[in-house]
Amino acid sequence: MKFRPCIDLHEGKVKQIVGSTLTDTDSSPTTNFASDKPSSFYAEMYHRDRLTGGHIIKLGPGCDQAAAEALNAYPGGMQVGGGITEENAAYWLEQGASGVIVTSYVFKDGQVYEDRLRSLLELVGRDRLVLDLSCRKKNGTYFIVTDRWQNFTEVQISQESLRYFSGFCCEFLIHAVDVEGKCDGIEEQLACDLGNWVTIPTTYAGGVKSLEDLELIKEVGKGKLDATIGSALDIFGGTGVAYEEAVAFNRRQGE
Repeated sequence: MKFRPCIDLHEGKVKQIVGSTLTDTDSSPTTNFASDKPSSFYAEMYHRDRLTGGHIIKLGPGCDQAAAEALNAYPGGMQVGGGITEENAAYWLEQGASGVIVTSYVFKDGQVYEDRLRSLLELVGRDRLVLDLSCRKKNGTYFIVTDRWQNFTEVQISQESLRYFSGFCCEFLIHAVDVEGKCDGIEEQLACDLGNWVTIPTTYAGGVKSLEDLELIKEVGKGKLDATIGSALDIFGGTGVAYEEAVAFNRRQGE
C-alpha cells in the first residue's frame, strides 16, 4: 500500500476542487485551492521523491498544455485522464504518460460501450490502460458516475463488475465522489468493499484528511489499495497531512 500523488487541473491551473460541485455549465465549482505554481513544479517534486503511479486529471477544457508540461517534467512517472478517447490516447502516451485513464468515453448514457473499451485496449494495450470507476452512492449502492461525476450509470461497483473490467486494464482509479475534496474522512464501506473485491492495483481517492486515514485504508482495504491525498496536503493548502509525511509513509511501506 502506498501514497500516490496527483495533479488536478482546472482551467489550466493546478487546483483542488470539491468533486461533487463540478458541472458542465458552472465554471466556478467550489475550489479549496488554486496554485500559483505550474503543473511541472509538482511533477518535478514527485520525480525527485520517486513517487510513482500518480495521476494527472484534466477537469474540463483548457488543461492540455498544463498536462503535457507535467508529463514532460516526469516522463513515464504519471498517468493522465480527462477526455481520453481513441483519437488522443496515443498522443498522451507520446507526451510521457505511463498510462491513460478513461471514464466517460467508455461509460456513456448510463451504459458501457464495450466496443470502445475493446478498441482502446487494442490501441494502447492492457498495461497502459487505466479505468476510472469513480462512484457515488444511490439507494445504498455505489454506481459508476461520469461527465464530471454528475451522471449516474447503471453499472454498480461489485465483485462481478470489477472482475469483468479487470480483464481490460492494468489498474483502477476510484474516487469516492461524495467525499472528494471535503477532508471529512474516507468512504470506509467503499474501501472495505474494494479490499474484498479487487484483483488488480487500485487507487482509492476521496476524503483523506490525515495519516490515520491512510492507515485505515491500509487496514480495511487489506493492503490491496493505494491512496491519493488532495486537499488535505499542505502543498495544496491543506493542514491535515504534510507532504513530507506522505513521502515518509511510502518509504516505511518498503521497509
